[in-house]
Amino acid sequence: MKQLTRREAMQTGTGLVVGAAAALAGRAQLSAQGGAVNPIPPPARDPRYALPPTWARELKQLAPNVYAYTQGGGPDMSGPGVSNAGVIVGPDYMLAIDALQGPIPAKDFISRAQQVGRGKPIARLVNTHHHGDHVAGNQFFTGAEISSHPYCRNEVLKAVASTPKTWTATPNLARGGEPRVLVPPTVTFKDDLTYFLGDTEVRFVFAGPAHTWGDLMAYLPQHKILFAGDVAFFWVAPYANNSYITKWIETCDKIAGWDVDVIVPGHGPIAGKKELAEMANYFRVLGVEARKRYDAKMTAGAAAADIRLGRFDNWVGPERLIMDTVRWYQEWDGTLTPDYDANRVREATIEYNAIKAGAKKTGAIIPWERMIAAAEAC
Repeated sequence: MKQLTRREAMQTGTGLVVGAAAALAGRAQLSAQGGAVNPIPPPARDPRYALPPTWARELKQLAPNVYAYTQGGGPDMSGPGVSNAGVIVGPDYMLAIDALQGPIPAKDFISRAQQVGRGKPIARLVNTHHHGDHVAGNQFFTGAEISSHPYCRNEVLKAVASTPKTWTATPNLARGGEPRVLVPPTVTFKDDLTYFLGDTEVRFVFAGPAHTWGDLMAYLPQHKILFAGDVAFFWVAPYANNSYITKWIETCDKIAGWDVDVIVPGHGPIAGKKELAEMANYFRVLGVEARKRYDAKMTAGAAAADIRLGRFDNWVGPERLIMDTVRWYQEWDGTLTPDYDANRVREATIEYNAIKAGAKKTGAIIPWERMIAAAEAC
C-alpha cells in the first residue's frame, strides 16, 4: 500500500480523505453547534503571545442609565454561548439589547436590570441577530415588544418548529425541565432606527451582511458607546458560520472611523476600537494563510489542519478556524450564501481530525487507512 506524506495527504482531499469524510459524516457524533463534528483539540497555546484576560459576570454601568451585561470568561472558559447584552434605563421603561441563551443567564440579566431600573418594566427588546445565544432567552422578557432586522425574524421563525419543548439541564444555562418556547420578534426594520429614552439617544444601525445577513448594532453617540452584537468578538475566536467575512472586515474598518470610545462585543470583555481591529486582523491573517492553501488546491479541512495563527491561537475557541476557513473558501469558490453549510463544515472537521490524529500517530507519514480509522473514531 502506498504511503502518503503529510503534504500529499492534505492535498488529496477529493480522493481519499474527503471521500472517507462523506461516507462517515452520518456516523460522526455531532455537537449542538450547527451539526459540526467535535474537533480534535488544536495545538498548544503559543507562549510568545499573551493569553486572554479574565472578565466577570456583571451588569456594569457605562454611562448614566446605560449598562452592559457580560457573562464571565477567560482563557479557560468553555462553551460557545457566553454572550453579552445591554440595557438602557428610560424615565418610564427599559430597553434591552439581546436576550442571552437560556433561563439562567436571561433571568439573572433581567433581575439585575430591574434593580438598576428600580422596577421599571423592560418594555422593548432588540435582537441584534438570530443566533440562539442572543434570542433563546426572548421568552423570559414577558410583555416586551421584540424587534429585529427582517432576516433575523425569518431565521427565528424557521427554528421555532424544531425547538425542544423543555430546557435540558445544562450548567450555567438551564436547570432542566422548564417549558421552552422560541419567541420570534414581532417588529422588524431594515434601515436605521432611533429610540430616545429620556436624554439617551440609542441608534440601531444595520451592519449586515457581516456576522450574519441581519446584524444590528446599538450606537449611543452622546456617550460614544457601541453595543456591537456579534460584529465584535474580543479575545474570542469569531464564529463565521453565517457570515460574509469580506463585508465583516469592511464593517470593522468603518467603525474605526466612528466617534466611539467603548465597544460592548457580542462575546468577550468590554473594550474598544483596538480590540475590534484585532478581531478584523484575525480574519485577515486567516484569509492570507487559507488563500495560499486554496490556491494550492488543498481542501478546507486540510488547510485548517496546516494553519497556525500565532497570537490568535491563544484566543478562546481556536478550533473555530475550521468553520472560518470553510467560510473563506465559500467566498472564493462562489458558493457563499446566508445559510450555514453544516455538511461542508462537518466534512472539513472530519478531515481535520483525521490529519491531526494521523500526524500524531505516524509523524510525517499518514497511511490513508489510518486516517479513515481516525475519522471513524471521532
